[in-house]
Amino acid sequence: MNNSQTQAIDLQAKLFRGFGDPSRLAILEILRSGPLTVGEIVQETGLSQSNASNHLACLRDCGLVVAEQNWRHVTYHLSDDRVGELLELAESLLSDVARGVYECTRYALPRGKHHEDSEKVNEYQTT
Repeated sequence: MNNSQTQAIDLQAKLFRGFGDPSRLAILEILRSGPLTVGEIVQETGLSQSNASNHLACLRDCGLVVAEQNWRHVTYHLSDDRVGELLELAESLLSDVARGVYECTRYALPRGKHHEDSEKVNEYQTT
């Protein structure tokens, strides 16, 4: 593999790290339905305001979301339709491989997520 291929792979890995955090993924998922303020994102996700703001800053810095000042409020939306399309593609792929992803011992699940994720696997397999 040459240097430019290695750099491209490293960049893709960095992109997917943006999707790899459950809180950031939750934010991206809810932004699929349209623009929201930080307060609305906090209400939808249950994250604290500071936590949501930190994740939004990360997503903005990575180019996955755009922030727009609307008088007193900042509204966030997905930067590109392809972000939503990638999330849809992930859902589609999970419908076929959810059990393997769930049972994979090489990726740790966050604490307390085992039962919840087990139910999600069953949901993906029945859709």
